[in-house]
Amino acid sequence: MRRLWGRSPSSGAVLAASCGLAVLIAGVAFAHGVVGKGDRSAPGCGTADVARAAAVTASSTDGATTQPGAAVDGDPGTRWSSAWDDPQWLMLDLHRRVSVCRVVLDWEAAYATAFDLEVSDDGRGWRTVYSTTSGHGGRQVLDVAGSGSYLRLHLRARATRFGYSLFTVAVFEGTAADPRAGDRASPATRETLLSYRKPVTASSHGKKTAPANAVDNLAGTQWATANQAGGPSWLAVDLGAPARVSRVSLQWGEAHPAAYDIQLSGDGGTWRTVYHTDAGKGLREDLAVAGSARYVRLSSDQPEISLWELSVYGTGGAPLAPPPVDPTHDPRQLVWSDEFDGPAGAPPDPDKWTPDTGPGVTGELQYYTDNRNAFQDGQGHLSLEARREVVPGTTCPLDPMSKSTTCQYTSARLNTSGHFSFQYGRAEARIKVSGTQGLWPAFWLLGADLYTGAAGWPECGEIDVMEHVGRQPDRISSTLHGPGYRGGAGIGAPYVRPGTDFAADYHVYAADWRPDRITFSVDGQEFFTVRKDDTERGRGPWPYDHPFVLLINNAVGGPRPRPPPRGTG
Repeated sequence: MRRLWGRSPSSGAVLAASCGLAVLIAGVAFAHGVVGKGDRSAPGCGTADVARAAAVTASSTDGATTQPGAAVDGDPGTRWSSAWDDPQWLMLDLHRRVSVCRVVLDWEAAYATAFDLEVSDDGRGWRTVYSTTSGHGGRQVLDVAGSGSYLRLHLRARATRFGYSLFTVAVFEGTAADPRAGDRASPATRETLLSYRKPVTASSHGKKTAPANAVDNLAGTQWATANQAGGPSWLAVDLGAPARVSRVSLQWGEAHPAAYDIQLSGDGGTWRTVYHTDAGKGLREDLAVAGSARYVRLSSDQPEISLWELSVYGTGGAPLAPPPVDPTHDPRQLVWSDEFDGPAGAPPDPDKWTPDTGPGVTGELQYYTDNRNAFQDGQGHLSLEARREVVPGTTCPLDPMSKSTTCQYTSARLNTSGHFSFQYGRAEARIKVSGTQGLWPAFWLLGADLYTGAAGWPECGEIDVMEHVGRQPDRISSTLHGPGYRGGAGIGAPYVRPGTDFAADYHVYAADWRPDRITFSVDGQEFFTVRKDDTERGRGPWPYDHPFVLLINNAVGGPRPRPPPRGTG
């Protein structure tokens, strides 16, 4: 049998190999908690958003789903994002001369620290009506004074290394209360996540689906009603003090209602409905609501409901700040690596790797041993060797060759749990895979909370950086697995080099993991990106905002690679 993460010995056997793994922290921490500033009244300034009828152009866009028009479509879940350099601009053709009194910007986490608002009569000569070098992102309400048929947002400096990203640009006409004041809202008026870890009650819940799971800001935990419970379902959160509610976000589980209400209350006893729908679509729904309340309730006549997260935003209340996501690191900072530079025959570094032992969990035929199949070669490589050998007293899926359920193969699987975990950055490994029929080598990441017992799979999240099967020599694949998209329904894509064999040479497989997306590459060539917003709206929760550990393994058989051919040793 052939090896993964190894080097050919002097005998000349063809073995798969690797030359080390590394993690570089490249992420910019996208803060949770305070996310923007609230609106303020301005006598004489209208309430109709004239940007909704504007034609929009931009200096650049970062993808097909983030076009300029998304910033004025009225949907708080869509956005425009730019290329990753400075300067950039977004221009609105208002189709008529407008006396602009207020502009409201709703930034995604990638905001501008320095920008200008400009107006023009012809789209060529520009007059600045607002300028800042200390933009804070979130929701920015700018009282301005200027007239023109065009409005341009001139972006000069980014808060992150990514492009600029805007959910919404709203423009209002009339006379501002104080056009010289600019963006001066106090912290007390900033829109904030109000519901995080606040007291919550429900009509019913299951043993492992407590109401508190819906307000813990964790994508992998959910509230669900008890199966035997009948009647209407509801979930109510106490914000701790009177608040002005402006937005509610719901990330539904599999059991989601078509008809439901969002209700507000000052005392937790008398409720008024501020939002109703008979056409709930499930997945993630962002609802614009408005009202003063201390209590917020989701209510439905459907008896069975599951909800991953209920997020209430607004001002006031008694909010608790979620823990910081992850400190910002230099994108070039190497925080962990293993070059496998131990002596020949030495096991993997026990200060970095823990062996997973036992049979596989996805129908494979191997039994993972305690480092009997993992060793360094003295030349900077680690071998994970799969062997055909019977392991008495074990149970594996039926082996088609031996017709036995006793495990007929041994191999190795290693993880960094208890030694190293990280959140956001770049994970890469230089690997030479084996081309043997029936082998299934992989380089991947799992949520660290799986190893502590705090979460199960796929609620912990799984990031498959590289998987290869011997019967498909010219391709590898990268996949995400999470709640609602697991196993064969995972979000993935192949990388194919027709006519080549990945087992013929080393290749660098990498995942660039950021708060809003994960991008996969081979030898520096990006081929697949999965975005958080698209996933939450189209597939399910995004359980990738917490620490993960690294794994490497060499599986044998299973439904994907199929069994090794007869005579393989």
